[in-house]
Amino acid sequence: MNWIGKEAVVRHHREVPFRLLEPVPELSCGGADSGNLIVQGDNLHALKALLPRYAGQVKCIYIDPPYNTGNEGWVYNDNVSSPEIRRWLGAVVGKEGETLDRHDRWLCMMYPRLVLLRQFLRDDGAIFVSIDDNEVGNLQALMREVFGTGNEVATVVWQKGKKGDSKLVSITHEYILAFARNKALLNDRKVKWRRKKPGVGDVLEHYAGLCSKHGPNHENIRKDLMGWYREMPQTDPRKAHKHYNWSDNRGLYFAADFAGPDDGRENRPRYPIIHPVTRQPCAIPSTGWRWEQETTTAALAQDPPRIHFGKDHTTIPNRKSYLCEIDDEPMMSVFYKDGRAATLEVESILGAGAFPFPKDSEAIADLIGMVAAPGDIVLDSFSGSGTTAHAVLKLNQHLSVPMRFILVEIDRDVAQTKTRERVRKAIEGFVPLTGKKRMPVTGLGGGFQFCRLSAEPLFDPTGQVRADVTFAQLAEFVWFAETGTGFTGTADGPLIGIHEGRAIYLLYNGILKDQSAAGGNVLTGPVFDSLPRFAGPKVIYAAANRLGSRTAREGITFKQTPYALDV
Repeated sequence: MNWIGKEAVVRHHREVPFRLLEPVPELSCGGADSGNLIVQGDNLHALKALLPRYAGQVKCIYIDPPYNTGNEGWVYNDNVSSPEIRRWLGAVVGKEGETLDRHDRWLCMMYPRLVLLRQFLRDDGAIFVSIDDNEVGNLQALMREVFGTGNEVATVVWQKGKKGDSKLVSITHEYILAFARNKALLNDRKVKWRRKKPGVGDVLEHYAGLCSKHGPNHENIRKDLMGWYREMPQTDPRKAHKHYNWSDNRGLYFAADFAGPDDGRENRPRYPIIHPVTRQPCAIPSTGWRWEQETTTAALAQDPPRIHFGKDHTTIPNRKSYLCEIDDEPMMSVFYKDGRAATLEVESILGAGAFPFPKDSEAIADLIGMVAAPGDIVLDSFSGSGTTAHAVLKLNQHLSVPMRFILVEIDRDVAQTKTRERVRKAIEGFVPLTGKKRMPVTGLGGGFQFCRLSAEPLFDPTGQVRADVTFAQLAEFVWFAETGTGFTGTADGPLIGIHEGRAIYLLYNGILKDQSAAGGNVLTGPVFDSLPRFAGPKVIYAAANRLGSRTAREGITFKQTPYALDV
């Protein structure tokens, strides 16, 4: 794929300087150890700053980038002509950017950001990108180039409305482009993406309440449950599970037919199943049984049995299909979710008109929940109102180990008054600002650290490490430069870690509590003898090397800081 300005940006991600994340305690929420981050700053610089810590560690990325509508009245991140983007294009693409077609400008903006995002994904990770008709064709081609055609999973159509007002065609849908980091790996591991069936969680929660009320009296549980289903409108997603109205001590189930299919086959199994009360053989379906006798015998032997019987042997038995065992399904490539629900949710938290066209947290939770597991990291570098974090917090309610989120928002006001405020209220609880019933909403729990990007890059204009950079901060960059992966160690000593059979050391900022030669930052004989021992090959980053021929004898590869840190 080619466009005007591509040459100028194809390697731009490499030229973006590394900056440091500076915590802002007064804007943070909860404990600093939550593992969640909200970063305010240009997402290109923020991603570069996050890379040394999180490269190759993110399981799921969801972004809702500018749609490039050309509508000057839209919020900053829906308009490629925004001042932020214009400044960036002027600095990177140059004067050519002033006359670019808006599609070229959009591609110039997106390309380096997608290249960086790819580096964050784990091998089994995935990225989902929302877009509309303005750029869906360009985005699809761009992502095929960055992520590889073979890693394309699907283009999902999200219908957000039933009606529209247009002179020609009413467009009531958007798209979500889904790409895997390594689709072949997912196939090899037989990975399945599954989302929770809408309404299942509420049905199971209501059923648990009936169990507490009625104990093991499953007849009363069924009576109350069917009455509950009847009161629901036909459009309620919970009503789709109304056939799950039987229960036993294992859980809520549907009495499903297990007769053989009517496919003309004459030798279907036909064996007696004895009714537990009448002790007579039950009626057999005209097409025989779907299961062989051994399978049915095993199902009957379980406690409770997985076969459902009628009042007597004149009824055909069924198999028990438990809701808790089939509560998920593949995401369909076309789905409907009314876009108004998302606006109502955001306005109840932030006030009327707070944020136009936010994404639906339930729909985003479906995407994330399909691929991410407890403890995984979810990244959104166009965070806007904070929907992705809200979705993660909702998913965490059912997880023993919470997922973690990283949000990046460029606009200072939006980051503080919209993104941060929504996530904070979702965590702590809130009283709705809109709606008729303003009952307090219970907080979801958790926390986040709010950060800004340092004004100055990690390296000064002469290429030297800034004087105020700590050992731990530099260790992250050294590890990333050497391994290409995010740093997960503690950085509390000169041996910062072992990667693929080699030990990686950093001598910097007096980590050895002196040892001469400017605080132990120079590799000398005494300094080397004081380092933690490792029998295999060693990579040592330091300001200088005075070991001479001993360097090779000790299996050392020496790299001089800061010059070897051209990452």
